[in-house]
Amino acid sequence: MTETAQGEPANAEAVARRCLLIQQAPIGDYIGAEGARILAERASSEIRLKAGDYLLREGEPTTSFYLVASGKLVRIRESERSDRKPQILHVLEEGDLVGELSFIDGTPPTLSVMALGEATVLQFKAEDFRPLISEHPQLMFDFMRAVVKRVHHTLTDIAKQQTALADYISSGGKGRQ
Repeated sequence: MTETAQGEPANAEAVARRCLLIQQAPIGDYIGAEGARILAERASSEIRLKAGDYLLREGEPTTSFYLVASGKLVRIRESERSDRKPQILHVLEEGDLVGELSFIDGTPPTLSVMALGEATVLQFKAEDFRPLISEHPQLMFDFMRAVVKRVHHTLTDIAKQQTALADYISSGGKGRQ
């Protein structure tokens, strides 16, 4: 894992590139161009990952969240047995947020996140992000709304899957009729 621009203000070209990435990401639909510019200026660094590098580890606290800038990462459940490969549960692609729920609620991640190949993420550290609450409250409201909407969508999908499974079980395994 390699960090770039750590602790240094991003140059205008980097901010413009980050701004475009954020605008084109799903979060951009909620925060708009001005919100994307503000977040682009607050990204503390870009982290480059190689295949197999971990961005987050299950159970390890984090004070940052990330936005996938390039490449693919995977959310994995690691096996307690060393002879088994980790189970891939979800693929994260350019524009996806990573670790935002743990960042917001302060609980350690419940899954690990690993690079599937070469990837780059924008890092947002708590000390750079928290001042936005008082400086740009509407932006923070819009950001939180986007996160909650994604959680709501996920819960709705889980409820549909549970219903389908319950229907399958109650039919004696005969499936839909």
